[in-house]
Amino acid sequence: MARRLWPWFWGALLALACWCWPQPASAQSIIKRPGEHPNYYFEAEPHLQLGLFDPPGYGGGTGFGFGFRGTVEILHNGFIPKLNNSIGVGFGLDYVRYDGWQGPRGTCEQFVTGPSGVPICVRVASGPDHVNYFYMPVVLQWNFWLHRQWSVFGEPGIGMHVEDGRFQFDPFIFYAGGRFHMTDRITLTLRIGYPTFSLGASFLL
Repeated sequence: MARRLWPWFWGALLALACWCWPQPASAQSIIKRPGEHPNYYFEAEPHLQLGLFDPPGYGGGTGFGFGFRGTVEILHNGFIPKLNNSIGVGFGLDYVRYDGWQGPRGTCEQFVTGPSGVPICVRVASGPDHVNYFYMPVVLQWNFWLHRQWSVFGEPGIGMHVEDGRFQFDPFIFYAGGRFHMTDRITLTLRIGYPTFSLGASFLL
């Protein structure tokens, strides 16, 4: 299923790039205007997930899913006083199903008798045909408001993922992304990281 969605995903990336490219008549940068961006307290972001890389653990192949990211703004004016930047704390929950398995093979299905009566396995059950992952990131979101129609952000943090019931701690994660501002309160948001990309809508509340 995920492979069939690749053309749609790359088409969305191209559309986002075209939208974000400033036009000569309206290319007015606001990066040097501190505080000149929407005044909001919470960013709600439902999104689609696409895994193009093998994830940690036994998953493999292409992954596809969905999720939600919520971000609370904690500083309207960020760490650099002369730039239009802001700081938030984000948390999320993402589900991704991968169509490959790279873990150990299953139980033996057929034995034959070897020398001295020693049983030898000649057929092993195949592994699962898919792997389910849940990702739970917690990040510091640093926003840079470049233009009235677009902004970018970086997200260092920590996280945890659950792989078919196995819990793993992720001591360092990082995402980077951008938003195309359709209105002051609604944006199209692209996020790039490992092992997934996301594309969704953000609502600045």
